[in-house]
Amino acid sequence: MQGAWRRGGDQVIPRPTSWRMGAAPAWAGLHDGTQPVPTSAVLGAVRARGNGAPIDPVLHDARPSAVLIALWDGPTGAEVLLTKRSWQLRNHRGEISFPGGRLDPGETPVEAALREAHEEVGLDPAGVRVVGELDHISTVVSKSYIVPIVAELSERPDVAPMTGEVDRVLHVPIAELYRPDTYRQEIWWRPPTEWPIHFFELDDETIWGATGRMLVQLLSLAVGLETRTTGY
Repeated sequence: MQGAWRRGGDQVIPRPTSWRMGAAPAWAGLHDGTQPVPTSAVLGAVRARGNGAPIDPVLHDARPSAVLIALWDGPTGAEVLLTKRSWQLRNHRGEISFPGGRLDPGETPVEAALREAHEEVGLDPAGVRVVGELDHISTVVSKSYIVPIVAELSERPDVAPMTGEVDRVLHVPIAELYRPDTYRQEIWWRPPTEWPIHFFELDDETIWGATGRMLVQLLSLAVGLETRTTGY
């Protein structure tokens, strides 16, 4: 079974002792990665559903955060901007993530997402057109309440790591994420509950965790499926 997946990267996955393989992706049979994914279709689906669903109740110590899911037209349709976090960070070291971070006092999620993307990779806020949100999520490890901001760029951005927090910038075609050898779901059990963990195995990196959860919703919406992310 494991031989069916792509190689992935050097991420350290804190897999518990008790786990099992999960379900096939919601888009199975609807898209296999062989056809381009129009950016307009992805953005149109996000725009049509309105604001992302908030989490209720919010963890009492969750810190407001936002990430930027920036999309543009590439040779095979929509592409998305991702970063690899530095191995020197305290939380989520070496993980693949969207540009983003904590809200400064008085900031909105949109303002924070644009500021963080500019600070982390040099993305010019003037060239970003915000379209909407995905559902809000929380992370247990970093205690973040995250608002995913979806935006459109007119072209592939000329960006690079600008701080010690970012080791690498990735431009990933959405169609590549639909490939059957890329996505898998695992069900992790940590008493008293179990929950699904989403993985996207690329040739040289593995996307999982909160970023994987957001991508699952984005890819589902792009093929006409309404889905909600798990809050925590």
